[in-house]
Amino acid sequence: MVTGGSGFLGSFVVERLHAAHCGAVIVPRSREVDLRRQADVARLFDAATVDIVIHLAAVVGGIGANRENPGRFLYDNLMMGVILMEQARLAGVRKFVSVGTICSYPKFTPVPFREEALWDGYPEETNAPYGLAKKMLLVQGQAYRQQYGFNAIHLLPVNLYGPRDNFNPSSSHVIPALIKKCLEARDAGASSVEVWGSGKATREFLYVEDAADGIVAAAEKYDGDEPVNLGAGFEISIKDLAEQIARLTGFTGAIAWNASKPDGQPRRSLDTARAERYFGFKAKTSFEQGLKRTIEWYETTRTGENS
Repeated sequence: MVTGGSGFLGSFVVERLHAAHCGAVIVPRSREVDLRRQADVARLFDAATVDIVIHLAAVVGGIGANRENPGRFLYDNLMMGVILMEQARLAGVRKFVSVGTICSYPKFTPVPFREEALWDGYPEETNAPYGLAKKMLLVQGQAYRQQYGFNAIHLLPVNLYGPRDNFNPSSSHVIPALIKKCLEARDAGASSVEVWGSGKATREFLYVEDAADGIVAAAEKYDGDEPVNLGAGFEISIKDLAEQIARLTGFTGAIAWNASKPDGQPRRSLDTARAERYFGFKAKTSFEQGLKRTIEWYETTRTGENS
């Protein structure tokens, strides 16, 4: 079972599972099953024998969406995780793969982020409710392993990007937001685009197909209780990111920084040694190659929508 299997990351994970000749892959749809309701989730496990759960379903968004919906992001993500793992345990599921978030790390985690630092402070305030809700999946999984012998693993992916990402400006993350802004400004002949923050914050980005490979590899090969980072092992400032996306989209105007808006976490970059050591995962896609594929996909998609 892959929750969120029709979403951005989930669609690639499901494709990887089919390519690996897995048996039936169950993808619950939100219009049919509310993962925040115990009765709905119990019916899921009553309807089929599930061997492995890969839990990807989440309510997510960029800094703006997190600031506007802290209660929803906390409640929905917490309840989905708690209920799903409990019902999976009761149903005798053999393995539970919970996919957390880099937002669980403390605000001032030393770079590169090592898994041992996960509890060394409070997350960055704008996304703390989301990050803490997802972090509770780690606690729940470790507690269930200790008391029930339940095989739950926890992965911590860095910011994802790629084809099929969310380009809705009210909820998108930084890469799709910048791609959309730059393309629209290029097409309109605009002289500038506005970007939130100072541009000084840094981020690391993992191409979505690489992330799917990592999740499937962990589901197949990793059975430990330690959380594991999934990343690409590099760091780029938002300023350099914006300039690179402007270049790749053909936007030649100015980038206007709105310093009244938050930067979010000051720095983000992961230590990825544990993933390589435990289940042989290493990202393959170069950042420029991944950005080009994402831009090409979005250009094609929006052309199709407008035709």
